[in-house]
Amino acid sequence: MADASFLNWPFFDDRHRELATRLESWCAANLPVDHGDIDAACRGLVRLLGEAGWLAHTGASVGEALDVRTLCLIRETLARHDGLADFAFAMQGLGMGAVTLFGDAPQREWLAATRAGEAISAFALTEPASGSDVANIALRARQDGEAYVLDGEKTWISNGGIADIYVVFARTGEAPGAKGVSAFLVPADTDGFSVAERLNVMAPHPLARLKFDNVRIPTTSRIGAAGAGFKIAMSVLDIFRSTVGAAALGFARRALDETLTRVREREISGAPLADLQMVQGHIADMALDVDAAALLIYRAAWTKDMGAARVSREAAMAKLFATDRAQDVIDRAVQLHGGDGVRSGSVVERLYREIRALRIYEGASDVQRVVIARQTLGSR
Repeated sequence: MADASFLNWPFFDDRHRELATRLESWCAANLPVDHGDIDAACRGLVRLLGEAGWLAHTGASVGEALDVRTLCLIRETLARHDGLADFAFAMQGLGMGAVTLFGDAPQREWLAATRAGEAISAFALTEPASGSDVANIALRARQDGEAYVLDGEKTWISNGGIADIYVVFARTGEAPGAKGVSAFLVPADTDGFSVAERLNVMAPHPLARLKFDNVRIPTTSRIGAAGAGFKIAMSVLDIFRSTVGAAALGFARRALDETLTRVREREISGAPLADLQMVQGHIADMALDVDAAALLIYRAAWTKDMGAARVSREAAMAKLFATDRAQDVIDRAVQLHGGDGVRSGSVVERLYREIRALRIYEGASDVQRVVIARQTLGSR
């Protein structure tokens, strides 16, 4: 088991420590799962996580806030055991984040299903010409009486092809740019909605390009006010961006654990690798990166849980540092494993593939630098 001494930091309450202990035992008994059929594995993981009650933490009751420290602890622990389990958990929260924060009573009925693991959700924001530039969304939602008609595409949508419900961001035109975007709930069986292409990536999970061809949905499907979609998307990302860093931290902790075992057991010239000062230097750097990332992540989560309206700067710092440093920690792990580090199917080889995408999705690393810089310049 990874070092759990960080749970004694003042960021956490006893309930967080108790949850971490229970989740660690559950993960040891249930993970990893077979990844042979990625779609089936994700569906199975959602059911498993729902039945065990872990998905209950992905949504909150009316008047209650999401506990971001809990979300981060769960993502970190799941990622350490099985990256696909972390993905399955995270998308139930991100996918329904807009409904948790801004949905009305009928829309919130979907939360009961996603939190129980009975329905799979997706967050459809990215488009072929607008990834990090959310204000440049082109998919249009034209109002027609008591309905909206959606036309356009989304791409790189996690859970695309297996989701039952999609939160879709579309241009409704109340104003130029960011102020003319709205959010909608679109069930997967809606006429005119289709999966145009399944997308394969280096660390497999369900991804797709989606097509909306004259998709007609009632006005009651709109989440929040017309033109409030950008604000809704940013509010969701403000919460879940820190949890991406937590997933990266889980990968980094696993890489460090695997490396500690390796350097203690592997010998060179009749002595363990761990006796070499060069190796000790790498271990020190890895441990430093892990602890520093954890401090930034749980600072951002604690700040949000304490009632801060926005934590854009803190969350951006957490995601940027944790994902970039996890990449370096894992690279060192591969190096210290030698040939075994690049053997297909080894733990560190899998981690090497899994970490890379986290530096891109939910705001690429350079976008996080822009956020941090603007927030820092604006505070002076």
